[in-house]
Amino acid sequence: MRISGERSVDAVLQSIVHGLAQQPNVALVRVWVTEPGDVCGSCRMRAACPDQTACLHLSASAGTSLRGEQWSRVDGTFRRVPLGNANMEFCPSPVRAIANDRSGQLLHVSACSQWAHPEWIRQETIESFAGHPLVFRGDTLGVLGVFRRSLINEQEFGWLRMFANQAAAAVANARAFSELEKLRQQLESHNAYLREEIDSALSFGRIVGRSRSLLLVLEQVDDVAASDATVLITGESGTGKELLAREIHERSRRSQRPFVRVNCSAIPREMFESEFFGHVRGAFTGAMRDRPGRFQIANGGTIFLDEIGDLPLELQPKFLRVLQEGEYERVGEDVTRKVEVRVVAATNQNLAEAVRARRFREDLFYRLNVFPLALPPLRARTDDIPLLATHAIAEVSKRLRISAPTLTQADAARLQQYDWPGNIRELENVIQRAVILSKGERLRLDIALADLPTPETSIPDLPEVVLTDREVRAREHANLMKALERAEGRVYGAGGAAELLGINPTTLASRLRALKITPPRPR
Repeated sequence: MRISGERSVDAVLQSIVHGLAQQPNVALVRVWVTEPGDVCGSCRMRAACPDQTACLHLSASAGTSLRGEQWSRVDGTFRRVPLGNANMEFCPSPVRAIANDRSGQLLHVSACSQWAHPEWIRQETIESFAGHPLVFRGDTLGVLGVFRRSLINEQEFGWLRMFANQAAAAVANARAFSELEKLRQQLESHNAYLREEIDSALSFGRIVGRSRSLLLVLEQVDDVAASDATVLITGESGTGKELLAREIHERSRRSQRPFVRVNCSAIPREMFESEFFGHVRGAFTGAMRDRPGRFQIANGGTIFLDEIGDLPLELQPKFLRVLQEGEYERVGEDVTRKVEVRVVAATNQNLAEAVRARRFREDLFYRLNVFPLALPPLRARTDDIPLLATHAIAEVSKRLRISAPTLTQADAARLQQYDWPGNIRELENVIQRAVILSKGERLRLDIALADLPTPETSIPDLPEVVLTDREVRAREHANLMKALERAEGRVYGAGGAAELLGINPTTLASRLRALKITPPRPR
């Protein structure tokens, strides 16, 4: 029998019983597996259950009846066998003893007729019964039982024990495969949900996010885009100021005209005037030809002045003239030129403070600050982090031509716990590093996040406190209740209390029983 390659528990169990049922003189083969307790009132063994938390469920059955009965059914009299210190009056079956003692039993039916139906044994000419526990890595997964119409010798009993060990491993593997498939489907569902969320969040161009703080800014963008008003975007580095400027341009009547970006902090001081206003041939050493400036290139469109706070003080009057009059002169030329351009500026500095410190002209500040937009930092819009991360994963994977790894809810929660001083730019860098390290498999956030600086917090010296056992249990009880409340009563699965606590679901179930906590019904 080949059972190790089966991927589902049901397929493994069916292979076990049908394979053994074909052996000489075998009348009936059955497999019971351990499952959570059956709470239905119809179970005849309910009175024998000590705590009704777990029992053996008849899960597979096969054989040949001399009377033509159907032995593949799993809903008969012995469909449930209680575990633990069951009442023997209700449950005299050796199946329970095999599971509890984790040892096999070889019985001659004639010597142990009290646990079976004597009439059934006589009519089916049953001579012996052999049973072995299905044990894998210390866990009892179930019981394998074989009824035979001839005596089973010790050699055959030993062979059945080896087969039971192999069967237990196959059942454990199939359960693992089933759990992985369940998780895969959950992840696919989660990914589909996030893709829908991103599609919805991307309804405003390429700006990802639906947090309230961001939506308030986007509403203002819609209001100002249709006008030609000068816009000043403020916000920390990495918050997406250029992206917002592009959206203003794309939603304006100038969308078919140029969008020219200039980073004021990246231009050498001696080249500022030439860069913005252009120069003529021979205006200075190296000026081999006429060159238009950025304002001339942006004529009719939008010019985005990034890091406007780094604009040299001596050049600011010329910028003010362009904004007020739409006029400028190229370097080395006396001709006054006209330009019609919309200005969108951005800075991560406090320009009002720079004005008070006389590092920035007051009249230029007010000319730029016609319609201010303040982009919130990423730490103020943590709800957008899973959407931004998923979008970044898709973009990086597409660029690297690898399959996109999955962002789990646990990954998203870890990302939301960090303050992101570098904002979206820092998040995108971390995601790119994690995708590269994943090599198309699991997202390696553990390595990517390990290099991030840990914010230093000042913790006052507190006296050491020794808690009593009662206080420790009270705190654990409160923590478990908080996890169940946040998970809306769910113990298992994505977003369940076990995942929030970072422990195995079976471990959590044991702690809940020990503390006598009954999880609320999931909403």
